[in-house]
Amino acid sequence: MGFPEHRMRRLRGSPAMRRLVRETKVSVDDLVYPLFVRPGEGLREAIKSMDGCYHFSPDTIAREGREVHKLGIPAVLLFGLPEKKDENGSEAWAEDGAVQRSIREIKKASPELLVITDVCLCAYTASGHCGLVKDGKIDNDSTLELLAKAALSHAAAGADMVAPSDMMDGRVGFIRQALDENGYKDVGILSYAAKFASSFYGPFRDAVESAPSFGDRKTYQMDPANVRQAMTEIELDIQEGADIVMVKPALAFLDIIFQVRRKFNVPIAAYNVSGEYMMLNCAGKADLLDRDEAINETLTAIKRAGADIIITYFAKEVAKKIND
Repeated sequence: MGFPEHRMRRLRGSPAMRRLVRETKVSVDDLVYPLFVRPGEGLREAIKSMDGCYHFSPDTIAREGREVHKLGIPAVLLFGLPEKKDENGSEAWAEDGAVQRSIREIKKASPELLVITDVCLCAYTASGHCGLVKDGKIDNDSTLELLAKAALSHAAAGADMVAPSDMMDGRVGFIRQALDENGYKDVGILSYAAKFASSFYGPFRDAVESAPSFGDRKTYQMDPANVRQAMTEIELDIQEGADIVMVKPALAFLDIIFQVRRKFNVPIAAYNVSGEYMMLNCAGKADLLDRDEAINETLTAIKRAGADIIITYFAKEVAKKIND
């Protein structure tokens, strides 16, 4: 049966009709809001490379956490900067580090807000790499113990979930074992399971001052051309104990999200990264597109591809619009 009996436009004729039959809807419940913390007092400093994003100090982060919680956003993802960097990235597991102090402040002010913490060394090492450097190369196995130390320090401070983003082989299992052996069986792991060596990370690296001092991260982050390898990475992380797996970035890898959704039954997160965020902001400022419509279209595409969780710097403004 075809036209004129079958008229598809009947279901598009009004805003109310389009709402009624809409197949994919982004909810506040889907969102995670990233936050950046650094040592200091009274800080709320604008990040030049990322519109509307700030560096907070541990004493100011609680207010931001309360606002996020009030908007109904379930979780924040914390990234930290150190007082000083060294070869081993030792401030990553300091009890009084910016992340550790911020976890305590957020949980004190908003105990129901989930606090997820990024676990990596790149912002803490003098090299800017995500692992220890030995003879000019990233040493995978010696890095695992340090990642576990960082994860344990976050758990001890009250983190609900740790999110290793380093892409070292075996780190999920190593962290899971360390958490379990130290009494943190209930602390979850959100694994950056398929993290690609992407050009879309530029603004973020400026925000956390983590650009590598030599070379690049292609020996440990994934080649953007590889799909089957992404499936293997995710399967291994699930076997090692990941509770949630992530695809990062989101927009250039919607096909990966789709395939992960078809193959695995665990919750899937997708990171709408800094470069994707700033592309829309810059295009909106230049009147090249309707920014609000583009944000909605972008997040809907990520959800439609199969993501259960969307980590995005748009989270607060999207939540405000949904709540209105």
